[in-house]
Amino acid sequence: MLKDNEKNFSRLHMIIDAIVLVLSYFLAWLIRFVGPMAATAVRTRSFQQYMLMLVFIVPVYLLLYQAFTLYTPMRMQGRRLVLANIVKANSLGLLILMFTFYMIDESDFSRSTYIMFYVINIVLQWCARMLIFALLRDMREKGLNQKQMICVGYSRAAEEYIDRVLANPQWGYVIRGILDDNVPAGTEYKGIKVLGRIANLNIILPENRLDEIAITLGLSEYYRLEEIVALCEKSGVHTKFIPDYNKIIPTKPYTEDILGLPVINIRYVPLNNTFNALVKRAMDIAGSIVGIIVTSPLMLLMCAIIKLTSPGPLIYKQERVGLHNQTFRMYKFRSMEVQPELEEKKAWTVKNDPRVTPIGKFMRHTSIDELPQLFNILKGNMSLVGPRPERPFFVEKFREEIPRYMVKHQVRPGLTGWAQVNGYRGDTSIRKRIEYDLYYIENWSIGLDIKIIFLTFFKGFINKNAY
Repeated sequence: MLKDNEKNFSRLHMIIDAIVLVLSYFLAWLIRFVGPMAATAVRTRSFQQYMLMLVFIVPVYLLLYQAFTLYTPMRMQGRRLVLANIVKANSLGLLILMFTFYMIDESDFSRSTYIMFYVINIVLQWCARMLIFALLRDMREKGLNQKQMICVGYSRAAEEYIDRVLANPQWGYVIRGILDDNVPAGTEYKGIKVLGRIANLNIILPENRLDEIAITLGLSEYYRLEEIVALCEKSGVHTKFIPDYNKIIPTKPYTEDILGLPVINIRYVPLNNTFNALVKRAMDIAGSIVGIIVTSPLMLLMCAIIKLTSPGPLIYKQERVGLHNQTFRMYKFRSMEVQPELEEKKAWTVKNDPRVTPIGKFMRHTSIDELPQLFNILKGNMSLVGPRPERPFFVEKFREEIPRYMVKHQVRPGLTGWAQVNGYRGDTSIRKRIEYDLYYIENWSIGLDIKIIFLTFFKGFINKNAY
């Protein structure tokens, strides 16, 4: 019954989308030819001819919405993901329209009308979906439109799944209980009871009107997975598998198909893709050249001040660990008194450190001392954005103490990074810094790099933890 309801809801959703498409299109035409922009409009096509285009636009856009998963159940879809898919579908729709006009050499339809349609439709489709989200949330919190389910296996995965379901009643899931062979019947976790052994599936499945089964076996019981999946699928009940290895395999694992054999990579690194790496390198070269030109007056001024206030070299070169664990010399403006390399290489700077010069304290606090790293970026040792590089001594120390620490060396180190713009610089938690670095490595995109560079100007230069 619930499956039928969801199919009917998807159809209703498509009807709503079709209405919104027509409304958006009409509003765009109205603004262009009747409203505030009418004075500059040249009507070479009639209203009827414009409206006739909807015969092509509506089915194409509905197919695009289907392709971008906008008709999948809205129980657990993130709102930002929905918005992103709406923008992608509409962007592709606009490109198809413009390409079609170009191919048929049609220049009489107003391009500005279709651009307005693009903007209006995104806004209205988003508003319509947010209204649907709100209505469904209220229904499910009142006990309507819910899915009945059980968990097979008591494990960390089961507990984490129950935690999320209970914390999000708007998803509309009701967990009836847990089946497990190693935990006594009657054991509870947050009000969800262990009902009995896994073999009881033979009794429960025919008697209960379950909508879903979540297989939440512990790692030690995976040898039973094939047997349990076969049993669940024989009943026709939708079955999903919630793995107990989420601490090992990332949320979005990178899978390969080797002649029909699925292979899951432990870590997905988008920058291992040659095209992605070339795009990022091109951005680094262009960005470093622009950065050097723009900051050259400031760097010359710092050189003069350093020379006048403290004896020693202008540029301080320090060994750091970079891409593929290779060491390189990282450049910084010298902000401390000259000291033996053996003494400084094993010690972090502390608050009110007497080794820091007066101008050095200012440069560290404002991150001006990092500007020479633009030359490291131009050379290819570093990137504009990436995990900050560390000294070899600390790398050897942290690789033993912090799980997954060495993963950061699968990409080039950066002048700034996701951890830095989120406040993890200087004397802050190394573990949290690595968490943010891993997120960046696994979720890299050009957009994320641009976002980090933008945030650096507002949050990344001034560092209260730089001593």
